[in-house]
Amino acid sequence: MKRLYGWMAMAVLVAGCSPAPAPAPAAPAAAAAQPYATLAQVMRGIPFPNSNIIFDTQSLDPAAAKDKKPGDAGVGASAQYNSVYGGWQAVENAALALQETANLITIPGRMCENGKPVPLNDEAYKKAVAGLVEAGKVAYKAAQSKNLDTMLEAGGTVTDACAACHEKYRDTKDTKDRCTPGGAPDSAK
Repeated sequence: MKRLYGWMAMAVLVAGCSPAPAPAPAAPAAAAAQPYATLAQVMRGIPFPNSNIIFDTQSLDPAAAKDKKPGDAGVGASAQYNSVYGGWQAVENAALALQETANLITIPGRMCENGKPVPLNDEAYKKAVAGLVEAGKVAYKAAQSKNLDTMLEAGGTVTDACAACHEKYRDTKDTKDRCTPGGAPDSAK
């Protein structure tokens, strides 16, 4: 028994004298969000093509277009990548892309195409961004239902969300007036 206690004491002594395990390396810090494109470039690259996928459901059933290829008669944007993530999944993904765009267009430091800062603090801009998120939610729920009538209604919601921002910030006579909080005086008339 003395030997057992002796070995146990020796084990404790060795364990206590061993160097402490090295601390786990710190996880790399996440990069701070920063803009890489102008607002117009983001809008042309993400919500424009994804809105068109949603709008395509007004005349094309995503399930029926699954076997067609781009260039075939009656094939719209929703069939572009059918061999990968097509059909209704493409429509669902497009709706989610609209929602994610709201995150991207609210990154501080993003500039408009004319060099003006995106009007992040303007209440109308905040409301338009919230409308984009809501339009994405409505379109996503409609795409999950796989109901073309519901998609038609969702397309209207997407159109309204786009118009809320375009009418105030984009549709001006002179591009230098774009992104002007409160709208440019007399420029959009």
